Amino acid sequence: MRLKFYEKKDDHLIERYTITKEQLRYTMSPKESIELVQQDKNRHAVLVIDEDRLVTFFVLHEKEGVTPYSSNEQAILIRAFSTDFYEQGKGYAKTALQLLPDFILEHFPTINELVLGVNSPNTAAQSLYKKCGFVDEGRLAKGFRGEIKVMSYSLIKSNS
Repeated sequence: MRLKFYEKKDDHLIERYTITKEQLRYTMSPKESIELVQQDKNRHAVLVIDEDRLVTFFVLHEKEGVTPYSSNEQAILIRAFSTDFYEQGKGYAKTALQLLPDFILEHFPTINELVLGVNSPNTAAQSLYKKCGFVDEGRLAKGFRGEIKVMSYSLIKSNS
């Protein structure tokens, strides 16, 4: 399994990606997300590929994208995180989040924190993020579908 930045030649993978109405209660579709990525140089679409299949998708948003969630100028926001409906329950989201710190350090060497917002009712996602090392610091923000919990993951290696 690998993470890669979206390129135009990946459109066929995006076309085959299945996202349900239920999932869209909490996230944005890859197609909609890519439209925003193409208009904003601080947004980067990331594809999680297993063999030749797109299994998970998310966007990394730098600079002003992080502002509603963190005052850390070296943070990056994970947004529009989803797993293809037919690939759910296979551990892809968890593996993607485990691969993400090294991917960030390679492509964004100045970033020292991952930040995300998760809808308060979406307890399954909150549980997944906690298992992957994200911390709920008790901050809340206003999302486009109500209140969201802000969670973060430090990329600063402790010397312990």
